[in-house]
Order: sequence, then structure tokens, then C-alpha cells
Amino acid sequence: MKEKRICIFGGSGFLGHALIERLALVGRRNIVIVGRNEGALVATKARFPFVEVIPGDIADPWVVRKAMSRAWEVYHLAAMKHVGLAETEVRACITSNVIGTSNIMEASLEFIPEVLVFISTDKAAQPSGVYGCSKKIGEQLVAEAQRINPETRYRVLRYGNVWGSTGSIATKWRPLIERGEEVTLTDPDASRFFWTVTEAVDLIFQAVNTTIGGCDPIVPKMKAVKMGVVLEACIEHFMQSSGNGRARSEVNIIGLQPGENKTETTDGVIFSDQVEQFTKAEFIKKFLS
Repeated sequence: MKEKRICIFGGSGFLGHALIERLALVGRRNIVIVGRNEGALVATKARFPFVEVIPGDIADPWVVRKAMSRAWEVYHLAAMKHVGLAETEVRACITSNVIGTSNIMEASLEFIPEVLVFISTDKAAQPSGVYGCSKKIGEQLVAEAQRINPETRYRVLRYGNVWGSTGSIATKWRPLIERGEEVTLTDPDASRFFWTVTEAVDLIFQAVNTTIGGCDPIVPKMKAVKMGVVLEACIEHFMQSSGNGRARSEVNIIGLQPGENKTETTDGVIFSDQVEQFTKAEFIKKFLS
């Protein structure tokens, strides 16, 4: 198994690095990653010298086929994820999340990897914006590939927000709070599912090792939290950890933006305001300490 090739689309990102690190811990070294950001690819190569990097876009079939030609495992983490940008840059979102996913599924029919994991999102369960719709279509493309190609074990993982990921509120709010500057919040009563990158990688490994067939999304049990509680936790923790004695940040509430839901769901039945909620203290302990 250690000699079999692994292909990670989006491997230079936050989740990609965590996945590579875990694979390395179990002795896997034959890894190729694909990404559009050259700087991120170079940084990934410096951190993981054993990784082969391929610069390119999954919307380019040549790039996809080059990466997957000898792959035994395929992890599709690449996506345009920003809800607001997806609403204004619709073509870019569709090109990456739909056309790119279609290219990967077509290549899987040709190269027949042992397993292919597709990372989806809770926003695909009740799509109300371009991003959620694009990921829902991606899930359906995976299911169609599974019907055509029963030799590959296709797995769809649908979960919420991974704390600390690139461009997340954690990375946006922290410097503002530490400087005592104004922070922006859409709706303090909006609730979201959160979990750690370690939990996200754990689920990927569980999905690879499960023998359960079919392409129904694998949905983990997650706790949720209101965004007002998240902001209060961040203000309390970041002000204390910075030790700069600056004034508390003002909060500018702007309301839900296009493509956003007030509550999220992973299965279309149970919503984020109906599951067990993180308290502020619990959130700080799990995500900020």
C-alpha cells in the first residue's frame, strides 16, 4: 500500500496539508497534488519534500488526467468555496466546482482508482446559492460515476465549517480584534456547524476504510453554534491572548448576504439550530485554546 500512488486535488490548501501530514504519519509518500496557487504549491513542496506538485486547474482535463493516470487513491478537495464570491463570479464557481468535478469523474472512469473521496458541504443539503448548488451537482456527478463504474469506491463527505481554514472568519477576525478595530458580522443568530481539521481528516480516513457501498453522502454528527457566540468567544480570547490592552472591537452587523442561510443542515431534516450547541466556554476550549 505504501507504494501505491495518491492524488490530492487541492492538496496545497488547509485541509490538504492536514491530509498529507496524516498520510505521512502512516508511511505514505507516493503523493501528487494539484493546485492553482504556485506560491502555495512551492510552500507545500518545502514542507513535504516527498510530494510531487502539479500546477494547474481541475477545469483542464489534461491536468486532471496527468495527475490521475497512476493514482490508486484520489481525494478531491479542490473547490471555489467563498459563498459571496460564488454569487458574483458564477462562471468561475461553476468552472471549478462543476466542470472540474466532471473532469475528475470522467478520468476516474478511464483510470479506475481503488477509491475516490469527494469533499462536499452542508450547503449542498439545502442549496440556496451558487456555491451550494454547485456542490450539490458535484455530489450528483459522483453518484453517476459510481453507477457507471462499480469498480471504484466513491465516497461523498458532507460536513460543515472547518475552523481555521483559509479565508475563514478565524483568519479575518483575529488581526482586527487584536488591533481593536471594527469587525463585521452578518447575523448573530445565524447558526453554523463547526469542527476541527483533525475531525475532518479522521472522517476522510473512515470513509476510505468503510466497506459500505453507494454514494449517499456520509454525514457526521456535529455540534453547532450561533455566530454571535463565535464572535464573543473570539473577542474574549484574542483580546486576552494579545495582551495589548486596546479597546474592544466594535461590531458592524450587516445581515445575511446573498447565498447565505440563517441555519444550515447536513441532511435536509435536522438543522443547525436544532442540534446540540456549543457554549462560549466550550467553543473557546475546543477551537481557540
